[in-house]
Amino acid sequence: MSALPQTPQNKPPQNKPQLTDVKTLREQARRHIEEGAVTENYAANREKVLELLNEALATELVCVLRYRHDHFMARGFASKTAADEFLEHATQELEHADRIAERIVQLGGEPRFDPNGLTDRSHSEYRIGRTLQEAIQENLVAERIAIDSYREMVQYIGEADPTTRRMLEDILATEEEHADDLADLLLDAAPRT
Repeated sequence: MSALPQTPQNKPPQNKPQLTDVKTLREQARRHIEEGAVTENYAANREKVLELLNEALATELVCVLRYRHDHFMARGFASKTAADEFLEHATQELEHADRIAERIVQLGGEPRFDPNGLTDRSHSEYRIGRTLQEAIQENLVAERIAIDSYREMVQYIGEADPTTRRMLEDILATEEEHADDLADLLLDAAPRT
């Protein structure tokens, strides 16, 4: 053991990532340019990430369809507020689907928009409530599924693909807002005793 005190000047490195020199960065950028945004330093399992993103895409599309259905079918005392909320959520879910599809393409994959098997690929179900309260409940269940799905995807990807992780974290935050909105609607739609 050294008799010298550990100061920042003589402290051993703490597994700090090393920066690549400019010449190497330039050389690497010229290799495999047909891969676009996916460089040789991409650390995630690209096939698995593409699979997860296509499942997320299917989930968002199923949610868009369910929310749009419920927007048009909303009936009852609180129907105007709920219908407006359903339409807003449908629009945001479609924006999520577009972002996910764009990221799939950036990673060299193909977004799966084929309606055949859409519900099989989706994490959430296409379940329709018979009443306004049931519709709100089904959408809330779907949001809770999406929250757990996105949280797990974020944890799985970790630091291996920060761009995809940040996108998923942003979508997760919106899904949490949707769940909160629906929980409030559910209270408003509950029968009064």
